[in-house]
Amino acid sequence: MKSRRNFIKKAGFVALGFSMLPNELFANNDLIKLTILHTNDMHSHIHPFTSGRNKGLGGMAQRATLIKKIRQENEHVLLLDAGDIFQGTPYFNFYGGELEFKLMSEMQYDAATIGNHDFDNGLDGIYKQLPHAKFPFLCSNYDFSDTLLNGQFKPYKVFEKGGIKIGVFGVGIELNGLVPKALYGNTIYNNPIAKSNYYANHLRNELGCDLVICLSHLGFKYKEQKIDDLNLAENTKNIDLIIGGHTHTFLNQPILKLNSEQNEVLIAQVGWAGIKVGQIDYFFSQKKVIKNFFGASICVKNEQKWS
Repeated sequence: MKSRRNFIKKAGFVALGFSMLPNELFANNDLIKLTILHTNDMHSHIHPFTSGRNKGLGGMAQRATLIKKIRQENEHVLLLDAGDIFQGTPYFNFYGGELEFKLMSEMQYDAATIGNHDFDNGLDGIYKQLPHAKFPFLCSNYDFSDTLLNGQFKPYKVFEKGGIKIGVFGVGIELNGLVPKALYGNTIYNNPIAKSNYYANHLRNELGCDLVICLSHLGFKYKEQKIDDLNLAENTKNIDLIIGGHTHTFLNQPILKLNSEQNEVLIAQVGWAGIKVGQIDYFFSQKKVIKNFFGASICVKNEQKWS
């Protein structure tokens, strides 16, 4: 674990898919590289900002170009989102989320979790737009069994890239007091720490996943007593990476936290509005043991065109 900690401290930044890594790492042809790309809290921002401090940043077309370039440069890529896709611009008011889901599908997102603002048009609003999403929504701690969303969400999904098995599951924030009851109806919220421990164990020890990722819309950190990504990491085991959302926290690179067994967990989040895309590169040995990792956030800029 110490070598992993030292490695990430040495890392500088990632630009358009190229990792600034020691030459000796690339010299080892036995390593398998897995690239995780992630977004969160896009809030219906289709176009780049045209004014203010974020002028020229963001944009779905620009993000698509960036993602395409990274995929061209990396063989094994997984693209994930941590929720709050809806709400924030007139595009959502007019199209109700259809455009967001269609564009994400064009970018070939592999999975997403659901955020509190994704309930803003109610359960029927989510249900209406799901056919436009050609990727699964993962959430393990919302029970939709007594709603029209019953059977529409999976708790987890397993992906395979380059012989590496990656288990991904999702957790959502407490809706009571945050979302009007009429919008989430009979959705039941379950403790995300308990569900995370259950599904992380299932993915790691029963399904044999080499990497376990939690898509979290809990929030990075709170002063009050609320479950956030930091205490989720501290009170769980078998999770390697938490990709977070909700608090719009800009982390220039993932942070490390120790879990309940004193093993390291990475926590990542890239703000909001599609201004940045997170990239985390994992390097596995042929025995599927994580040898090193490297992560940072990439600005999405207006000069990137959809091609």
